[in-house]
Amino acid sequence: MHTVFFDAQKGDLERRELLYQGQLFVYSPCKSALEMCRFTQHLIREHFGGLDPTTAHLKMPVEEYAAILTELKPKFIHHPESKSYLQGILRELGFDIDKTYFDVPRLRTATSDNYLTTGIAYAFHPHRDTWYSAPLSQLNWWMPVFDIEPGNAMAFHPRYWGKAVKNGSSIYNYQDWNATSRFNAGQFIKVDTRVQPKPEEPMEINPQMRVVTNIGGILIFSAAHMHSTVPNDTGKTRFSIDFRTVNIDDLLARKGAKNVDSACTGTPMKDYLRGTDLSQLSDEIYSMYVNGTPIDEEKESAM
Repeated sequence: MHTVFFDAQKGDLERRELLYQGQLFVYSPCKSALEMCRFTQHLIREHFGGLDPTTAHLKMPVEEYAAILTELKPKFIHHPESKSYLQGILRELGFDIDKTYFDVPRLRTATSDNYLTTGIAYAFHPHRDTWYSAPLSQLNWWMPVFDIEPGNAMAFHPRYWGKAVKNGSSIYNYQDWNATSRFNAGQFIKVDTRVQPKPEEPMEINPQMRVVTNIGGILIFSAAHMHSTVPNDTGKTRFSIDFRTVNIDDLLARKGAKNVDSACTGTPMKDYLRGTDLSQLSDEIYSMYVNGTPIDEEKESAM
């Protein structure tokens, strides 16, 4: 059974335990989240000039649109204000920021009617982030920058929580991906030829669950959840922010969701920054995870 907890008054430890069991947490917009969305809206509008960013795809060649995103997205990621907003969000939602580490926020776009679904605006097939070297204790955070609706949101596929799916995660190594594939996303306009972990068997994407929040509303879920980009048919581009967190106690104890089907190697450990002073995780923790995470023994037979 999966439960969505709305504005739940849970302690940091209990909340993480529930998230590792596949539950979802949704929070109303907090002060720092709203400020981050206003900042992001301003940055987006600067890059699209006088056009409405949510409908700009109707008025420009796709190559020009991709070029704007190629400039906009890294600027957002590396802007000094972006990290400070995340620190504020963690504090306001009661996370222990001395033990919580986050990666840089990313700006995502899902354009309508297959205008741009590759490269810099990649439309994700059903996947778990754990197929992409995420640790099992990783929590994913997601919030819309402009208004969204079910037709341009994100979908969860709850029947696959705890159920193995044959997939290509064994070919994925985080460090190799960063060295060869991440930097050139903007060049893939029509077809994306980068090799990524995908399901290698038919999947039933229904029933599915879509969470729609107000601008700055926050959705938190386990990296082990099967989720995908909804095929956008609304006529409007969805802009959203996502980032990820880990708790150092859980990393050291190897706590988290069960690994039912992820066989990747490499680790994003060097990307995480401590919520207080932005220091990196230690080499000790990096070495614990760089060779990947074994599949839970009781689940291997399901592969």
